[in-house]
Amino acid sequence: MNIKYELNSHSKKFKDFLLNIKKYFENNSETIHKARNELKVIEFDNIKTVVKAFKIPNKVNQIVYAYFRDSKAKKSYKNAIRLEKLGINTPKPIGYIEFYKAFLFKESFFISEKFDYDFTIREPLRNKELDERIKIIESFVDFTFNLHQNNVYHKDYSAGNTLVLKKSDGSFTFSIVDINRMEFKSIDLFLGLDNFAKLWLDEDDLLLIAKRYAFLSKVDEKKAIEILKKSDKKLKDFVEFKRKIRGRN
Repeated sequence: MNIKYELNSHSKKFKDFLLNIKKYFENNSETIHKARNELKVIEFDNIKTVVKAFKIPNKVNQIVYAYFRDSKAKKSYKNAIRLEKLGINTPKPIGYIEFYKAFLFKESFFISEKFDYDFTIREPLRNKELDERIKIIESFVDFTFNLHQNNVYHKDYSAGNTLVLKKSDGSFTFSIVDINRMEFKSIDLFLGLDNFAKLWLDEDDLLLIAKRYAFLSKVDEKKAIEILKKSDKKLKDFVEFKRKIRGRN
């Protein structure tokens, strides 16, 4: 079996860990998420890491990822490096590795240092009783606006993909994860507000986010609210349509 890998220049001591990641992964039971892909917390040299194992793709994509397209692990690593250079928080990237067999792409892993956080942005969006929830949500909008100002568009900006840490001074630090689906491009008002649609907002939070984004963008609040309402409705209608055709209504 052949491999391809890249190790962050600041993480040379992790080389053995990276090259033997399948063994470390198989022998570890600290799974923190398992669906299509699996994430585990694995400690190495007294440093906690998060290792993301991507599902082996189908036969067609085994060819695609071998010859025509970067793997999700590689994109995660490259995007993390780029975000770091922009000064945008994401768990510190350590490296990625890909495994090939008979010239076909098989397994891949992305490794980062574990980011300690208090909750995801889902918590203030769902828990109306959470202390300082309005401050947290507005700070999250500020963080998102900064992403957009830096031409960063997270294509899977769902509520579980932004981590929140409360600092000792009372402010909040945000860190984005699940970053393999990301584009770096100019973001206008419509695309920027549309980025919030996957958060599955209620009316109050939709207004709060739209008004804050309008303030930062220096545009009319009513215009921002109208744009976000349309984006929110479009996604919810689409999800409802899929539920109906699958017989879940």
